[in-house]
Amino acid sequence: MTVLVTGGAGYIGAHMTLALLDAGEQVVVLDNLVTGFDWAVDKRAKFVFGDVGDQALTTRLIREHGVTDIIHFAGSVVVPESVSDPLKYYSNNTAASRNLIDAAAANGVERFIFSSTAAVYGMAGNEPVHEDAPLSPLSPYGRSKLMTEWMLADLAHTGAMQYGVLRYFNVAGADPHGRAGQSTANATHLIKAACQAALGIRERLDLFGTDYPTHDGTCVRDYIHVSDLVNAHADVLGHLRNGGDSLTLNCGYGRGSSVKEVIETVKAVSGVDFEVREAERRPGDPAAIVAGSDRLKNDIGWTPRHDDLEKIVASAWAWEQALRERKKAG
Repeated sequence: MTVLVTGGAGYIGAHMTLALLDAGEQVVVLDNLVTGFDWAVDKRAKFVFGDVGDQALTTRLIREHGVTDIIHFAGSVVVPESVSDPLKYYSNNTAASRNLIDAAAANGVERFIFSSTAAVYGMAGNEPVHEDAPLSPLSPYGRSKLMTEWMLADLAHTGAMQYGVLRYFNVAGADPHGRAGQSTANATHLIKAACQAALGIRERLDLFGTDYPTHDGTCVRDYIHVSDLVNAHADVLGHLRNGGDSLTLNCGYGRGSSVKEVIETVKAVSGVDFEVREAERRPGDPAAIVAGSDRLKNDIGWTPRHDDLEKIVASAWAWEQALRERKKAG
């Protein structure tokens, strides 16, 4: 059996590749390196440069390597950009995914695991949001992901392929062994941005909105360590391989941290009191979005190992320091 990991040179994909290889899996990585890095792909994997929407290429890879499983991370992920350039997101996310799913179904791939997002829920409210909550994405990014969910569900009804959809909340942190982390220079993730501010890579950190109806006025998010997230994917893969039904699961810890709490944690871990500038709210930002994640634990037996904000920040901080030294060394 071989697993094809799309977007495997990116942040989450590189961690997934490591987890699969560590478990003894044969892995092929497909990435166009628009936001990924070839050096982030573990040498034990077979790396192929190319676009996930290239159906001739994905068909060849599936046949040549005997791919039985696909874990699909490749796509565009910046919400504000999706508003300003929606067709890019429908092309990179929805249309490219459609081509990949078509190639998979036509060539005997048995299982397909898809990287989705909590953005499919839209303005979810302050209580934990569960998988059966109304789906009302506010951005082309969220809609492009939801369309792919629908395609997988419709295809599964034909009996062609089993699937797992994982809806991410806020992914953060880095590999505890220092092998991978968030490496995109202008990433919008709060914890990475705060770590960069602490290192002086960013002049300051902007805090968007302090008047939300939360305990300290700033947005609350459910931060999940990237290693726990990829372990959830591995658990879903095992579930499907053992004959389990297709399923859709939230990926989070079921509790949130506010922006102010994250900032204070980064300051404490780094020992740097970096500048924070209060700014206006960003359009479309929910006050709070926290995962109702009971299904993830109960249906597939997922057990988080890094459910601690300080540990998440510490791993991100260590990676950011290592990344700076890597850049200095050229």
